[in-house]
Amino acid sequence: MKGSNSFKTGLVKAVGLMSGTSLDGVDAAELVTDGMRIESFGASAYRAYCDAERTTLQGVLGRWPGDGLADALDVVQTAHTEVLQDFTPELVGFHGQTLAHEPRGRGTHQLGDGDALAQAIGAPVIWDFRSNDVQLGGEGAPLAPFFHFACAKWIKADAPLAFLNLGGVGNITWVDPSKNAPEEQGALLAFDTGPANAPINDLMQSRLGLSYDKDGALAKKGTVETGALELFLAETYFARMPPKSLDRDDFSVMLELVRELCDADAAATMTAMSAAAVMQGMQHCPSAPARVLVCGGGRHNPVMMHMLREALDCPVDPVEVVGLDGDMLEAQAFAYLAVRVARGLPTSCPTTTGVSANVGGGILSRPNETE
Repeated sequence: MKGSNSFKTGLVKAVGLMSGTSLDGVDAAELVTDGMRIESFGASAYRAYCDAERTTLQGVLGRWPGDGLADALDVVQTAHTEVLQDFTPELVGFHGQTLAHEPRGRGTHQLGDGDALAQAIGAPVIWDFRSNDVQLGGEGAPLAPFFHFACAKWIKADAPLAFLNLGGVGNITWVDPSKNAPEEQGALLAFDTGPANAPINDLMQSRLGLSYDKDGALAKKGTVETGALELFLAETYFARMPPKSLDRDDFSVMLELVRELCDADAAATMTAMSAAAVMQGMQHCPSAPARVLVCGGGRHNPVMMHMLREALDCPVDPVEVVGLDGDMLEAQAFAYLAVRVARGLPTSCPTTTGVSANVGGGILSRPNETE
């Protein structure tokens, strides 16, 4: 880690930043924490990518450092600087924009320059959260589970539960809130369930020029093609034991499977694929969760939520029912993780990413710090 591996004692007002694989924009959320418990939630903000910015980012998906990324980096830095303009954080957790994720190959790549962001905003920035995990044999994802554990404590959960994030890629965290710490044996199991919104968004963009299926309106008009769904579920990823993770475009086959379907049937079938991936993943949970709390954009899709409720034997609700913010949970997670990194605490463990040992990731960049 660049700079000191300690930050301060007591509570820290941190702001987390998240730009997900859905490529909709940047979330910023304030959290007060000591890196273990949540003291309070603060303000939040959202800065959307315009069409031109989104096109620029889409054009570099799959690329690695040094591969003609100057324009895309400018988009990322500008958007993240702008979304922070009304905050006065003591510490910032900067996730960056994931372009490529290949943990069993070339690694993981989140586009963003934490040094430059620290200079621009005049506050310390933690960034590059995933590389250490991958270097120690982990998947580098998902990274929100330690924060989900803190959320389970904050809502005073008294039975195992699952947090389901339906962003571009879906991921699930099974939590046993009776444990004392997220790295404790049996406290967590986490993994990517499969594709969620990203392929549906790609379908809408390619066929209709729309960024997403608002309120599941198109999927609601369609019929699920069961043959395509069965072929999708035959993919070997679903048989792999967790922890496991995905790149945004690992399931590009989905678009091919619905190529001959009309728009509505294609949307319905792809929505069913994303829901079925979650159902498959639930089989890996150590015990049946008492409830599933959903965050991410997918919770706004009533077709997706109906499919999940029909298939799962427990309540499936947006996280708002327990007082959490499903639009900002990922950003809040990186505020929480930033404080843990600054204090030398682990941010992932073998049951969340498959890493060989409990590990903390990240680089600390301070304003005016020289190399």
